Amino acid sequence: MKLNRRLFMGGAAAGTAAFSAPAVMGQAKPRVVVIGGGIGGATAARYIAKDSKGAVDVTIIEPNATYHTCFFSNLYIGGFWNIEDTAFTYAKLASDYGITIIADMAVGVDRDARKVALAAGGSVDYDRLVIAPGIDFNYDSVAGWTEAASTSTMPHAYKGGAGAELLKAQLMAMPQGGTYAMVAPPNPYRCPPGPYERISMIGHLLKQNNPTAKILVLDPKENFSKKALFMDGWERHYPGMVTWIGPDMGGNTVEVRPDTMEVVIDGTAEKVDVCNVIGAMKAGKIAELAGITNDAGWAPVVPANMKSKMDESIHVLGDASAQGDMPKSGFSANSQAKVAAM
Repeated sequence: MKLNRRLFMGGAAAGTAAFSAPAVMGQAKPRVVVIGGGIGGATAARYIAKDSKGAVDVTIIEPNATYHTCFFSNLYIGGFWNIEDTAFTYAKLASDYGITIIADMAVGVDRDARKVALAAGGSVDYDRLVIAPGIDFNYDSVAGWTEAASTSTMPHAYKGGAGAELLKAQLMAMPQGGTYAMVAPPNPYRCPPGPYERISMIGHLLKQNNPTAKILVLDPKENFSKKALFMDGWERHYPGMVTWIGPDMGGNTVEVRPDTMEVVIDGTAEKVDVCNVIGAMKAGKIAELAGITNDAGWAPVVPANMKSKMDESIHVLGDASAQGDMPKSGFSANSQAKVAAM
């Protein structure tokens, strides 16, 4: 029986075990499985399917039916975009390129058997695997911060979508003259100017709605991308609103207290109304489960082809990869995907 390539569109995860069935002898195509439907994963899948003209069987495993970009989420927070402007679906990848979309989460990789295990049960066979899972966080990187706090009282809002909506709702509910604090991430992290673009957009939002509000930036880094430009812009556009506290003033030893909405800076507790903690980052969890990450939590690759240094049958794309000096950004992920696809 020929397998319906769109069996899993619309979240029909219950049928995922069917992908473990062997292909008919003599009719098998090479199989590429892509874990993660973000910029890196979706781009790689599209180019492999398009350039092979159907000769390669391409599958994306992605639990979210709609992908919300993290880039441009700051424009939503600042009031310039709607959240829908950051949303994309996978319908065209299925209809135009014949890519199978499995609406499920990858929970393991058997590299010897070349199988990806699925949360709903069953597994998917591959000849080549592309892992593009984005980022996860080291929750112990900021004292007092927890995974539970990251989706409730002190969100990171650094994966777009629901997190960005939560942070914006908190900002809009701030009392007049209240305080927003950001705990900025250490290097390396997704989108080097991103936290500071966010400060600029929040400054714009508060200037319109809460002009006496204060912004604290608690930063473990002495320098950051375009620092002079950002600090000049903050002073010109939001004079007196933004205070940047670097490592020499306690920005590298911040403690947070989600229950009391406090941040502790250099031993002094400060009450805040909104606290946006962007902790230290690492590759998305499936990369670690696949056994292809280093001690720092990133996945080393050969830059010329984005192949994992631990397994030549796996390519790692985007923020999860450690490929040298290329910044972790959507543009980088797009470029890496095309290299891997080729």
